[in-house]
Amino acid sequence: MFQSRTHTCNELRIGQVGQKVTLTGWYENMRKVSKNLGFLVLRDFYGETQVVIETEEMMDKIAGVNRESTLSVSGVVRERSSKNADMATGEIEVVPESLTVLGKCYHNALPFEISRSKEADENMRLRYRYLDLRNPAVKERILLRSRIVAELRRRMTELDFYEITTPILTCSSPEGARDYLVPSRNHPGKFYALPQAPQQFKQLLMASGFDRYFQIAPCFRDEDARADRSPGEFYQLDMEMAFASQEDVFAVIEKVLPPVFETYGIYDRASEAPFVRIPYREAMEKYGSDKPDLRIRLTLSEATEYLADCGFEPFDGAVVKAVVCEDFSESRKVIDKICQDVEVLTGRKVYWFKVGEDGGFAGGIAKFLAQKKDAVISGLDLKAGDLVFCAAGTRSEAQKTAGGVRKIVANYAERYIDKDCYEFCWIVDFPMYEIGEESGELEFCHNPFSMPQGGMESLIGKDPLDIYAYQYDLVCNGVELSSGAVRNHDPEVMIKAFELVGLGEEAVKAKFPAMYNAFCYGAPPHAGIAPGVDRMVMLIAGEDSIREVIPFPMNKTAQDIMMGAPSEVEPKQLEEVHIKLDLRQKV
Repeated sequence: MFQSRTHTCNELRIGQVGQKVTLTGWYENMRKVSKNLGFLVLRDFYGETQVVIETEEMMDKIAGVNRESTLSVSGVVRERSSKNADMATGEIEVVPESLTVLGKCYHNALPFEISRSKEADENMRLRYRYLDLRNPAVKERILLRSRIVAELRRRMTELDFYEITTPILTCSSPEGARDYLVPSRNHPGKFYALPQAPQQFKQLLMASGFDRYFQIAPCFRDEDARADRSPGEFYQLDMEMAFASQEDVFAVIEKVLPPVFETYGIYDRASEAPFVRIPYREAMEKYGSDKPDLRIRLTLSEATEYLADCGFEPFDGAVVKAVVCEDFSESRKVIDKICQDVEVLTGRKVYWFKVGEDGGFAGGIAKFLAQKKDAVISGLDLKAGDLVFCAAGTRSEAQKTAGGVRKIVANYAERYIDKDCYEFCWIVDFPMYEIGEESGELEFCHNPFSMPQGGMESLIGKDPLDIYAYQYDLVCNGVELSSGAVRNHDPEVMIKAFELVGLGEEAVKAKFPAMYNAFCYGAPPHAGIAPGVDRMVMLIAGEDSIREVIPFPMNKTAQDIMMGAPSEVEPKQLEEVHIKLDLRQKV
């Protein structure tokens, strides 16, 4: 017995027949047969139990009570005459001797049916999230998250990692997204920032002599929402290892994650160690993405040599990538829908042709290829029945468009994908630098705190665009779970790396004073990674939206419409932190 009940609503079985019990929970529904007979379903955190109302007095007592009120029911357990195999308690029912309303629901109409809340408008669900979470299917996702986090903690601890929490109020740092700023009352004109990641602190822990760190870390980034990204805040399995290489990090992740996915996931198969490793540039050439879904068997072919001068204007002077779909039997309607979906996804058109049974080309751009048929068939190794999608543009444009074809074809033709598994891979050898699309200047491609491959020698002797970094991404089923890196722990190498993007020594010291100074006192080589907890749970649960696995998510515009955040504050509060608002509209 615990709390104010003897049993939960999922606990009673045929062996308890004849016992007097007390149950508490929510009044889910009532099937009224007559004025003195009705079947009430009581639901709590654990499950449901049927309560049989058999007297007019008891029926009158429940008549004025709205659904979703909380009740206490005391009575005797008896065997059901018509059993319900779909309920864990379906062999028994409770005949009440007393019924007490513990918490009244004052609303006759609910904003949505609790059991069907996932069908409701998303903003309505988020506004009444406390009702949405009463739905057992919704609640189960949050419980799954709890079990997964507990399992991750257990496995990390077993590998001799220590959980250490790092500050939430810190300084602004360039991590690739906008900071959330917090004004300081005691230091006028100065601001704290919520951490985009515990990056600097975990590196400082390594410099402090800690060997293996982890935490389920909250991170805060002022980013727009996506299906796989929640705006505002998210959590990650943050880890770092001293005296460690890239291989050491890979070994830990490959030991920790697959069993968790296999145990809790909708699929019972996950990649075994070692995961496939794909250099970044190879991933773009072969899959058109740096987060490839390896369950999809389709790959990209280089087709420029065979198609660029065929007389089809979009191919003139362009890079052409092809995706060959063997024995494609879907209809023309499906082909057109694939082309439409690719254009929506990538913003660029895709073209196609098919190889007929006679070896000739038909459909799409076939008429432009008649003179080059033999070269195209030989170059792309085509056979009768093959459908070929083509993407053209700059190399990057052609890669990304063809990469979109890969994903979308697999949605319409499942024979090209092995869906029922978790396929992990590592994307490695990222370029250290790139030319920024907006600035047109040299920028860090990934994490600025990463160690360049070749160290100081490569920074001095190589073209910056030819320098690779010890950076890596963890990808599962086409979803990027994490970025990680071997860190740049040498102050001299760090200064030189930042010099190449126009930041001098004094600027580095000013922006990262703690880390720079700590590394000047003898820092160990160290490396780490931080897989996103929300994304992992989303994949494990088989959900399409990350908001389904977060207890109280924000909506797509970073609003908590249940709590009313963000909200206006009192003028006095602004005055205390030395802020004056200027709400002029943007031009």
